[in-house]
Amino acid sequence: MSEKKTMHLVSLGCAKNLVDSEVILAVLENEGYHVVEDPGQAYLLVVNTCGFIQPAVEEAVDEILRLAEYKKQNNEVMLVVCGCLVQRYGEELLGELPEVDIFIGINEIDIIGDLIRQKAVAKKPFLLAHPPRFLMESQTPRRLSTPFFQAYLKITDGCDNHCTYCLIPFIRGELRSRPLDDLVAEAQRLAEGGVRELNLIAQDLTAYGNDLGGDVNLTALLRHLLVKTDIPWIRLLYLYPTSTDEELLALMAQEPRIVPYLDIPFQHVSDKVLQRMNRHYGQEDLEKLIEKIRRYLPDCALRSTLLVGFPGETEEDVEQLLDCLGRWRLDHVGVFQYQDEMGSAAYLLENKVDERSKEERYTRVMKTQAKISARNMQRFVGKVESVLVEGISPETDLLLEGRTRFQAPDIDGCVYIADGQAKPGDIVSVAVSEAHTYDLVGKIVK
Repeated sequence: MSEKKTMHLVSLGCAKNLVDSEVILAVLENEGYHVVEDPGQAYLLVVNTCGFIQPAVEEAVDEILRLAEYKKQNNEVMLVVCGCLVQRYGEELLGELPEVDIFIGINEIDIIGDLIRQKAVAKKPFLLAHPPRFLMESQTPRRLSTPFFQAYLKITDGCDNHCTYCLIPFIRGELRSRPLDDLVAEAQRLAEGGVRELNLIAQDLTAYGNDLGGDVNLTALLRHLLVKTDIPWIRLLYLYPTSTDEELLALMAQEPRIVPYLDIPFQHVSDKVLQRMNRHYGQEDLEKLIEKIRRYLPDCALRSTLLVGFPGETEEDVEQLLDCLGRWRLDHVGVFQYQDEMGSAAYLLENKVDERSKEERYTRVMKTQAKISARNMQRFVGKVESVLVEGISPETDLLLEGRTRFQAPDIDGCVYIADGQAKPGDIVSVAVSEAHTYDLVGKIVK
């Protein structure tokens, strides 16, 4: 193996982007590259970027410039930038970041090896970013970067919802659903590799199959996964509120392998704000949805995402939000401050909220939810819960760490296991003795 076939990849953004990074890794490994942890030892540096909101753009540029420093030490090093940032800003980046050798859009990630060979004989940096049409298949090379027992299954790409604050339809293109049998084939291969937790992801899981016609939908996919794989935990991430139907909930109630966890971004509760966001529901619809979920799945963990500081949001709207949080008692909530993104429909809206007010509203919502989460976690004390063991805790090698069915990887809390032995990937019974705001403590029991 050539010493110059070393690579270092940085993946930024969401889990959907991580799957793209895993495709890039596998394609390059098939080209003979091997991964090194130290970017100083790599001849190929790759950044797969997020370009969704301004903080993500700034993070990506900072990371690109950080890695560009290694080129100063070795002029044979090649720097490649991929992903959403390139799809959004392509030509501008080519002019403003001369340190980068190749800019690659979303459509070209599976031919990154060919493009690197082209650059080896080209004299100037270049950009290739066609309109987004790429949709991975079960046969697309992919090398998991997650622990062997946990994986993401990206069932669609793109989005047709056109929320006014969101650039995803512009960046990732229109909805593209993978064939049902193709998804089952990939899930079977992941199961054969030891995956114990399969996290289904998409911009909107409930839109799966809308572009395929017939009876292809999320519930049908789940039925096939249940019959044709033995993966014990299947988790659903990112569902649209009005499309989370009773057929899905009934299946979840019948099938314990679909964990009782739903990630449904509400974004807000004010009818006025939701209308300006082009979200097709109101507060009454959310009330009915939560009641329906808890009727079918009384123990279901509910995660949501909220956006504060949207143009036109008033103090009354924020009070509505706080009131609903108090009544709904959601288990996990991610709160974000609205970012004014040029190119989005919301960019043209009037009555912008100033930065100080956005920060203050964010803090209030976060504090309110932290108290709710702390109270919710107390319900686990004294109970025995199934826990997927992830390994020795980063906090101390005296503890194991894992997650219950009610905690998704990377975004929720964890379980610290203070007594008992288990291997990563084991699903064990843990008697919970303590609960904190987001985390639990317990010991393994037979």
